[in-house]
Amino acid sequence: MPSVDILSKVDLQMLDNAINVVKREIESRYDLRGTNSTIEVDKKALTIKLSTEDHMKLDAVLDILLERSGKQKVDVRSFDLKEEPVPSGKTLYRIIKVKQGIDRETAKKISKAIKDSGLKVQPQIMDDLIRVNGKKIDDLQAVMALCREKDFEIPLTFDNMKS
Repeated sequence: MPSVDILSKVDLQMLDNAINVVKREIESRYDLRGTNSTIEVDKKALTIKLSTEDHMKLDAVLDILLERSGKQKVDVRSFDLKEEPVPSGKTLYRIIKVKQGIDRETAKKISKAIKDSGLKVQPQIMDDLIRVNGKKIDDLQAVMALCREKDFEIPLTFDNMKS
């Protein structure tokens, strides 16, 4: 029986490339050169730490990160920008979490949208992904098109298309 997995996953190599581009731009930009502005990525905890001297420079580094990530094919919707900057001595830092996987609420929304579409497929929520089974590959492709069309506020990727 054909199946496809719907998941939300960030390519860590592309994220690392984007971080390296941001580091080079911080070193060369006139308004950030000579400041203590840094950007670090923790691949295990899936966090990005921005640190600098004041709010204006922090916003500039964040803008560079979002712009360069988009150009490196890292969807900016995968960044959790809810946390506020935290002062620490003379520096100011902000921790940005990178979202991996589909949370329960979003998985339920996606599953409901698939069921409401009237296609003859069956979605199953499995931890941080959704597996969709159907009799025809055409139905699975229609599900993929439906998921691309609707905005679920996370970047969706499709994997393990089996026939």
